This record gives sequence, structure tokens and C-alpha cells, in this order.
Amino acid sequence: MKKIYLILIAFLPLISFSQSQKISLDEAIIIAKKKSPDYKTNLNINQRSYWRFKNYKARFLPQFRLDATLPEYRNSVRRLTNDAGQDIFVNQDQLLIEGGLSISQNIPYTGGTLSVYSNLERVELFGLDDNIGYSVIPFSLRYRQNSLFYNPYRWDKKIEPLIYEESKRDFIEKMEQISINTCQRYFSLLKAQMQLRIAKTNLSNQDTLYQISKGRFKVGKIAENELLQMELTLLNSENNVTKNTIELKRTSQNIARYLELTTEDIELDIPDKLALFNVDVDKAIQEAQSNRKAVIEFRRKRLEAEKELARAKGTNKVELGLNANFGISQNGDDFNNLFNNFNKQQILSLSLSIPIFDWGVSKSRRKMAEADLDLTNNNIEQDKQAFEQEIYLHVLNWTNQRDFLATSEKAKEIAIKRYEISKKRYVLGKITITDLNIALQEKDKAVLQYLNSLEKFWIDYYTLRQLTLYDFINDKKIEIEDILYE
Repeated sequence: MKKIYLILIAFLPLISFSQSQKISLDEAIIIAKKKSPDYKTNLNINQRSYWRFKNYKARFLPQFRLDATLPEYRNSVRRLTNDAGQDIFVNQDQLLIEGGLSISQNIPYTGGTLSVYSNLERVELFGLDDNIGYSVIPFSLRYRQNSLFYNPYRWDKKIEPLIYEESKRDFIEKMEQISINTCQRYFSLLKAQMQLRIAKTNLSNQDTLYQISKGRFKVGKIAENELLQMELTLLNSENNVTKNTIELKRTSQNIARYLELTTEDIELDIPDKLALFNVDVDKAIQEAQSNRKAVIEFRRKRLEAEKELARAKGTNKVELGLNANFGISQNGDDFNNLFNNFNKQQILSLSLSIPIFDWGVSKSRRKMAEADLDLTNNNIEQDKQAFEQEIYLHVLNWTNQRDFLATSEKAKEIAIKRYEISKKRYVLGKITITDLNIALQEKDKAVLQYLNSLEKFWIDYYTLRQLTLYDFINDKKIEIEDILYE
């Protein structure tokens, strides 16, 4: 029995350690970029864009198709027009079997569709002597184009590749956004851990000081008011421990769910400072203009507006459509004779539609498209200015952020040292409880302010990467290559 107890005691530290997980900021970001809900959503959106682009490319490849009716039975009374122009009612009792093969190809240069097809039909009429008939179209060439003045394929050739490139850059930007989101959750938990640690330390110190104050009150060295103030501070410290314990639980659950960790008992390291590097404003703007999705988005929006204007101009006034069919066909009741002496099958039609008076519908549609294009151009110019200004201001802010962090760290060290001195002086009776509480509040505030500055430092760093899609430390563009689509 004693051996069992010894084994349990030996393995107990290992068991308790396995229940907690120590993690750094870099490790948290790596995990988030593989497991977080934001990553999965980002991947799904990017995959959808990938398959949209594949669909667009496939539309300009030959399409093979088989159409068949196997079979169609019909027994009904139908109205037909005979050779004399009279409508008669006949009873149809028949079985139809039909099959056809076709190859179609969209023509991007003209906006039409070219297709080649063949077809075979077999009709069996019940109740007649000669009750089987055949029809065959061995070869037929068709060309169809809805409008001669508007080519949607030409615009798709310009716009769809931009949409795909925009989605790839959007994926990289959102991956950097995951880094920012992870930083926020990481520092929320780190600050909660620090605040709980401070609250417990303060509670222990306040309890010790309260016991000292009770002894000093008994011998008449302090007034009752000061003793009550010390007791109130002790009660507030107890409340702070409770409040920060709840906050720690909330923030630990938040990051654990985001990273899909198996435990909420997480140990965090205070991130190190980055190596020194300078960011040139012109360099940042140049990289942003080269890498960001916004630049592609500007071009795409302008082309989409131009496309709508071209559609309005091409379909508003004169509409011309072309339909052509050239082929051969044959029919009869003997299958063996179907492929002799083919009949010609030639159709050529040019449709024309001209609105004579439409109460200004065509003109208003064209004017709306022109106004939309002007509005899009104006919005793009404003977005460009805001785009460059955002990068310019962030680079300036980043230049000073390391100085802010160094100042916060120095202030934290001074506040902690001042509080330790104030606590010793209070024990010696040289300062009042009010002075001690002020030193305590400033110490806690300085520690939290340092963590806030450290959080802002790291968030600003990853925001700089997101705004430029450029890694200034390694001096290279940020690229994502491990995206799986299949």
C-alpha cells in the first residue's frame, strides 16, 4: 500500500503539469493560423474564390455533352394542322427514343458560342402497320450570339483574373489579421494573469499591514479612522481577487477556444522586444501598392463600372443578334438508308431590335451607368488617398512606439520601487495610509500600463505587416503558399 502511495506522489507533479500548457506569443500565432475559426473561415472563402476562377477558365474550354430521352411514351389527343391548313385532333400513341452528342465552345473574341452536334431519333407508333420512323442529324454546326455590340466574355477576361488575384491577397491580409486577433486574446489573458497576481500580492500585503495597524491602534499610535481605512483597503483587495479570478477564467476560455487547446490552464510568457529595424514611409507605401488587395480592388471596381456602361450602350439602342446553323439531316422508316442522300440543313438569321419611343428608358439606363462610373472613379480616388494616409500615419506611429514602450517599462520599474519604499516607511510610521494607497494605485497602474504598451507594440507590428504585406525584419514580401484546394 505504501508503494502505491509513493508512486502516486511521484507521478502527481507530472499529472498536474500535463494539465497546463505553456505557450509563447509566436506559438499562439502559429497555432491560430492553423486551427482558429478565423483561419477556417478564411480558407473556405479563398477556396470558393479558387473554384470560381476554375469555373471561369473552364467556360472557355470545349464542353462535351450527351442529351438523351430514354424513353418517352405518350398516349394522348393532340391538335395538329394538316396540309390544307385545317386544325384536326388526332390520337397519338407513340414511344420516342432520342439521343444526341454536342461539343460547344464559347468564343471570347466575339461573345458568341460555336457548337457541333449530332442527333438520332426513333419514333414507334402503336396501332399502325408502318409504325417505326427514324430521324438523324449526323452533323450540324451552330453559332449563336445574342448581341453584336456587347461582348460579356471580353469583360470577363479582364475582371475574373483580378477577382482571383484579389482573393489571394485578401487571404494573406486576413492571415495577418489572425495574428492581430491572437495578440489581443493573448494579452487579454496575460493582463488578467498579471492583475490576479497583483491582486493576490496586494491582498497578502494589505492583510499584513492591517495586522500591524491593529497593533499600532491598540498602543495608540494611530487613530481609529486610519485603522478603518486600512480595513476598507483589505476588503477591496479581497474583492479585486474575486473579480480578477473571474476575468482570468473568461480570458483563458476565450483564447483556449480560439486556439482549440485541450486545456484552459495556460501559462503565458511576456513577449520579447523585436529587433531594431527602420521603416521608410515611401518603402511602406510602395510595398502596399504592390502587395495589397486594395490596389487590385480599385482596378476591379472601375472595370465593373465600365462593363455596366458598355452593357447599357450595347443593348439600349440597336440590338443585333446572330443565329447560324449549317448541317445535314435525313429521315425515313428504314434505318439502313438513313445515311444516304442527306438533306441540307441551313439556317441564317439576323435579329434586329430598335426602340422607337420608350419614354427615355434607354437614355436613363445609359445615364445611370455613366453616373455610376463617375461615382466609382470618385470613390476610388478618395479610397486611394485614405489608403496612403493610413499607411503614412501608421509608419509614423510605429517609429515612436518603441520609445513609448521603453518609457512605460521605466515607469513600471519606478512605480514598483516607490511602492516598496512607501510600504517600509508606513511600517515605520513615517507616512500615512493615504500616501501608501496612492503608491499602491500608481504601482498597479504602471504595471498594467506597461502591458498595454507592450500589447499595442505587438499589435502595431502585425498591423504594419497587414497594411504592407511586407516583412521588414527579413526584408521580403509576405506570401502564403501552403493552401490546399483539392
